[in-house]
Amino acid sequence: MEAHGSGDGAASGAISTRLNWLRAGVLGANDGIISTAGLVVGVAGATTSRSAILAAGVAGLLAGALSMAAGEYVSVSSQRDSERAALDLERRELAEEPEAELDELTDLLAARGLGRDVAREAAEQLTRRDALRAHASVELGINPDELANPWHAAFASLVAFTVGALLPLLAIVLPGPSVRVPVTVAAVLAALTLCGVVSARLGGAPAGRAVLRNITGGALAMAVTYAVGTWIGNA
Repeated sequence: MEAHGSGDGAASGAISTRLNWLRAGVLGANDGIISTAGLVVGVAGATTSRSAILAAGVAGLLAGALSMAAGEYVSVSSQRDSERAALDLERRELAEEPEAELDELTDLLAARGLGRDVAREAAEQLTRRDALRAHASVELGINPDELANPWHAAFASLVAFTVGALLPLLAIVLPGPSVRVPVTVAAVLAALTLCGVVSARLGGAPAGRAVLRNITGGALAMAVTYAVGTWIGNA
């Protein structure tokens, strides 16, 4: 019998990782759209000065993108440290207790539905091929060759947030004062609809609920900040 469990698990993990990155990119763009839209609409409620709105929008874009990048770097660095620690522990256990680890791998494969004899044979083949990789895949759900990269994550978050933030920023500064807020609201709601559909498709969830959440959150954020900005401008 030829064991394919480790290779199949690695391929599945790679696909899952790519989907997670894509989903994170969509969510990062979504955050950039909502936070920047709320900021520039609020400032537009207080003043008609294009330069003031642009300055506030650019500052919000930079602050948000850098904050997202820093947060993602810290988060993924912690995840990577945990994965490395788990692999180091597994490596020590394989060196010190190989038979116990073989039994453990057999139990894990049997728990996935293989017969006991088949599970034992598969565990032995996987162990001969690459014991650490087999345990990392089956026991830990980790691909040793594809540990999370904090720099990639930080850069991806920065780019995703920036791309999302550019839409409301351009929508608010390009039109004239009388139409800039309606144009921005329409552009933002359209973009949030698209983000909701894409994120729902990636997650295999119904699009309607995701779109409604996105639109409601974005509309509420813009309404509140515009009301506060208008009040401050009048005061």
